[in-house]
Amino acid sequence: MLNQPLALPCGAVVPNRMCKAAMTEGLAHPDGTASAELERLYGIWSDGGSGILLSGNIQVDGDHLERPGNVIVDSALSDDAFAALQRMAVAGTRNGNHLWAQISHAGRQTQKIVNPAPKAPSAVRLRLPQSQFGEPVALTAEEIESIVERFVRCAVTCKEAGFTGVQFHSAHGYLLSQFLSPLTNQREDEWGGTLENRARALIAIVTQAREALGTDFPISVKLNSADFQKGGFDFDDSLMIAKWLADAGVDLLEISGGTYEQPRLLNLDGVEPIEEQSLARSTLSREAYFVDFAKA
Repeated sequence: MLNQPLALPCGAVVPNRMCKAAMTEGLAHPDGTASAELERLYGIWSDGGSGILLSGNIQVDGDHLERPGNVIVDSALSDDAFAALQRMAVAGTRNGNHLWAQISHAGRQTQKIVNPAPKAPSAVRLRLPQSQFGEPVALTAEEIESIVERFVRCAVTCKEAGFTGVQFHSAHGYLLSQFLSPLTNQREDEWGGTLENRARALIAIVTQAREALGTDFPISVKLNSADFQKGGFDFDDSLMIAKWLADAGVDLLEISGGTYEQPRLLNLDGVEPIEEQSLARSTLSREAYFVDFAKA
């Protein structure tokens, strides 16, 4: 089964059902330009035989990095920067596999050394001891609309550079994930409150990206099955958003969970007891934290 091709709803075909998940590389040049090291790395991964390679975070805002060394596509790239992104894409697809750009914005999970006052849906600081993260500032409605445009523009640039798909990162407590959680999104305008409002930015990005990229280009979303925090984003919320994403034209949903405050994905202790989502003991022992959500 793993070696069988997979036809996506958009019509694209993945040569097999194995996927190299996104891992942060930290190998871009200081200005966010893709490097020869990234070109070499993705060539090696392409040789590995996975049907899809997912890039590490490609950031839409150079002031909101997950870490120094992220690739940045936050404006019209220079000829040299675009050529470097093209070389990375060529290397990453040299064996006929897909290479999808994971597109992200760190929001309040931007380290102080990058930005001491990162933008976020609401001014809710990370509850971590001796935090290396700054004091977040709430986005204006106009800034949110600009961020939606940044995500779409980045997706178009990556397609033009030779990436064969995109994935919007809406998990692990980064900006789009922050919008989804009532703990981090305490807005009282059209971008907060109800689940529909909290999902508005993500759905707008997917809808506009589908229009800009065409009907035959793969779009994926990485989505938390739950944040595993009391009062936060939970299974029922995620199931509803998964349906909305399918209606908006998403081809593939990658399921994950947790945030920096509650790093469930890494099986680490967070700042509070884990809000379990009725997981079986056998599921936990296999570290298959999200299998029940996948079955749903």
